[in-house]
Amino acid sequence: AQGRRGDRVIATPALPTGGFAETTVVSAAATLPAPDALDDAQAAALHIGYQTGWFGLHRRARLQPGETLLVHAAAGGVGSAAVQLGKAHGARVIGVVGGEDKAKVARELGCDLVIDRRHEDIVAAVKEATGGRGADVIYDPVGGDAFAKSVKCVAFEGRIVVVGFASGVVPQAALNHALVKNYAILGLHWGLYNTHDPAAVRACHDELTRLAAQGTVSPLVSERVPLDAAADAVQRVADGTTTGRVVVVPGQRQGEGR
Repeated sequence: AQGRRGDRVIATPALPTGGFAETTVVSAAATLPAPDALDDAQAAALHIGYQTGWFGLHRRARLQPGETLLVHAAAGGVGSAAVQLGKAHGARVIGVVGGEDKAKVARELGCDLVIDRRHEDIVAAVKEATGGRGADVIYDPVGGDAFAKSVKCVAFEGRIVVVGFASGVVPQAALNHALVKNYAILGLHWGLYNTHDPAAVRACHDELTRLAAQGTVSPLVSERVPLDAAADAVQRVADGTTTGRVVVVPGQRQGEGR
């Protein structure tokens, strides 16, 4: 990376040191310029979530304008990025959430249709919304029951992108079912692009920076918490009670930033 002292940059400090600190040491080559259109918290929220979304939707699923994209956990940090990127590419986006508060967030993000999994039948709702066809691309950071529902409402030649297992349950895919329904199950681990194709990561960052400058994408930062509140924030994310990203801001004091 080329830059000057004092430049705002994005980095991904890894364990054992991690990023919950006032200062951290990272390789200059592993940094990316923070987009001018975003503040520090938004820039931090942009990086991994939107890179994952971009590679998942464009490099793996080859999402096309006009296709239907189904996003599980659409109000979360990973899902909200996929919603915005899908809309930016001209897709029709259906968001799945748990609860009315999260449904409201998903609508504000731009979902064309929001399904509350606590009160609605996901499969029936998707089939009804697509005239029985199903979703062309399904973005799944949840696993477990979400994946089980996905295989029942994926379209002919549809693509299910497996991003993570927030439910804690790693599903067992029935490959005979994928065969007879002609759909693809695609794994997405963004970190491998960082290792095997860093030029693609930089190109993606340039595209995300352009989209941020246009206002087409805007990372959802629901909370900004001080360093001494990081443990509680991580637990709330794990419990599934947050929306978007919760950003730890060193130097911030308790009670500020929400």
